[in-house]
Amino acid sequence: MASSDGPLKIFTGRAHADLAQRVAQHLGLPLGKLRIGDFKDGEIQVVIEENVRGVDAFIIQPTIRPNETLLELLIVVDALRRASARRITAVIPYYGYGRQDRKTRGREPITAKLIANLLVTAGADRVLTVDLHAGQIQGFFDIPVDHLTGVPLLAAHFCSPDVEDIVVVCPDAGEGGIPRARRLAELLDVPLAIVDKRRPAPNVSEVMNVIGSVEGKTAILMDDIIDTAGSVVNAADALRRMGAKEVHAACVHPVLSGSALEWLRDGPVSQVVVCDTIPLPPAAAQQLGSRLHVLSTAGLLGDAISRVHEDRSITELMTQRHQRPQSERD
Repeated sequence: MASSDGPLKIFTGRAHADLAQRVAQHLGLPLGKLRIGDFKDGEIQVVIEENVRGVDAFIIQPTIRPNETLLELLIVVDALRRASARRITAVIPYYGYGRQDRKTRGREPITAKLIANLLVTAGADRVLTVDLHAGQIQGFFDIPVDHLTGVPLLAAHFCSPDVEDIVVVCPDAGEGGIPRARRLAELLDVPLAIVDKRRPAPNVSEVMNVIGSVEGKTAILMDDIIDTAGSVVNAADALRRMGAKEVHAACVHPVLSGSALEWLRDGPVSQVVVCDTIPLPPAAAQQLGSRLHVLSTAGLLGDAISRVHEDRSITELMTQRHQRPQSERD
């Protein structure tokens, strides 16, 4: 591929090399030659092992475990800039520290903005990301941000005729999840319900009420992230008490930290459907078995990279994916 921005090259850090390889295969390209290692004291060493002068460079690195992967991404971006890449796009399928996007009390940082500043300072010319925790994070950047969504992939999965009487449930009314859940409900042409809960502490939630009818229905709990899974399981318990016949959990980013797998394994969740924006914990398949379904974002990311490289519309890409027929499955 070639454009006015120079030849296209795809690079990857160590956070999710499998996804980067699938994206490169989708585009029919090899991964760029990049060597990353660690010095004895933990410092990261990056060496670009091919000429990148004048290229349109894309570095794929979700910032899960951001204290490690973010710094690695920044160093790769800096290396590409100093090697005279014409344009550098940071492809961040999962934007770490995105949940700290505002001050909820005094003397708190806004780390989502800090990360944006670091990426720009390192030399990124553009950011391509998937389902930010809050859409306003795009405004933290002074460079273009292309914001993709994995919701249509999840919608295509739930279009199966085996799943009937669906209601989409937003598990949190207070964290910007309603537009995301409403989008899934619109794509499936089903009603929306909302869980009203409170958070007495980080990673702790208590369900207060459920707004909407779920009795006799198959409830799909839709969120951007499943972290400890406590919110999902507590909401699922409440939905079952209110008469839901089944509860499915769906998310774009399966963080699954702490005891999340045990919570999901032992909780009243019939199916866990996630995207592959970040690598799953090694024990996920063993713990959840056939209840776990992983949807690939490689095609979505590959098509977006191609459009950015060729200066074509990303909006058209998302519109096409929103209009997919229900019979098409990923």
